[in-house]
Amino acid sequence: MAVTKGNLGSILVDGSGRTLYLFEKDKGSTSSCYGTCATAWPPYTTTGSPQAGAGAQGPLLGTTKRTDGTTEVTYHGHPLYYFAGDSKPGDTNGQKVNEFGAEWFVLSPTGTEVDQ
Repeated sequence: MAVTKGNLGSILVDGSGRTLYLFEKDKGSTSSCYGTCATAWPPYTTTGSPQAGAGAQGPLLGTTKRTDGTTEVTYHGHPLYYFAGDSKPGDTNGQKVNEFGAEWFVLSPTGTEVDQ
């Protein structure tokens, strides 16, 4: 996980430069996105300990267990997701999308939503 600069400012991305999102419906570090939601917004999962890259803050990284037994990466307590509508690194097509009961936002390096 790292930070990159784009049209929304500095945002969190995975190691391949794909944008990561938070879901406002999530409560704490518990994901509320499953089924059809997880198809449109795939969770950012890991099999090991997540690593902070350039600009990301290691102490804000964590994990949470999903109901299917996989481990989802969290940042500042937010479960992280991709957006199926992003086709290449740097895309932010999921920003402010209102689906599955709440809005989705990219994250700043401090782990707060970018509301632009």
